[in-house]
Amino acid sequence: MAWFNETFDGVLLAYDTDFPSNLAKILPGVHPYFGVRLETKLLLFHPKPDMVLEGEVVRLSEQSIHVVILGFSAAAIMAEDIREEFKFKAKPGKEVFRSTIHKKHRIKIGTIIRFVVKSFDEEILHVSGSLLPAHTGCVKWLERHLEEWSQSDSTIKKRRANEQNREISEPDKAANDGETFAVNTESPNKKSKRRKKENS
Repeated sequence: MAWFNETFDGVLLAYDTDFPSNLAKILPGVHPYFGVRLETKLLLFHPKPDMVLEGEVVRLSEQSIHVVILGFSAAAIMAEDIREEFKFKAKPGKEVFRSTIHKKHRIKIGTIIRFVVKSFDEEILHVSGSLLPAHTGCVKWLERHLEEWSQSDSTIKKRRANEQNREISEPDKAANDGETFAVNTESPNKKSKRRKKENS
């Protein structure tokens, strides 16, 4: 059973221990105790406000969405913390929150969702979450459309770069054309002056 460890300031999930030395220090006392120096890396679970977590939906209603995180911590997202685009629809055994903007963005029992932490109760390991930010919702849907958004964003950036390069090259061309025109208009004047001198 997982519990919050005040010494580590979190729930211990995993650890990796290393012994930098094989030497031990004998401790005084009736029994032959000895101390060994070790170094340990700890993986702790301690959600804080504005952190992003993922969990599996186990129950939902029009008023709330209930999630299990890592199999031991529970989270609840109340109606006021769910984006307005999500509308609740219920059929016998088929409750679902469906987005009115993106029809395929759905949250139902068994869905892995991404949400933002509002608060964390250390005694009962309970998280209060929010689905108000745009980057929250069904993980599978978010990851699929994140790739599409990144591709479209890179396409837009390339198009803008090409337009800027075109704008830079066009003034240079215009300047060169102006210089050529000036040279062309100057040479007939010189020829006409020579002809006048020859006629005189």
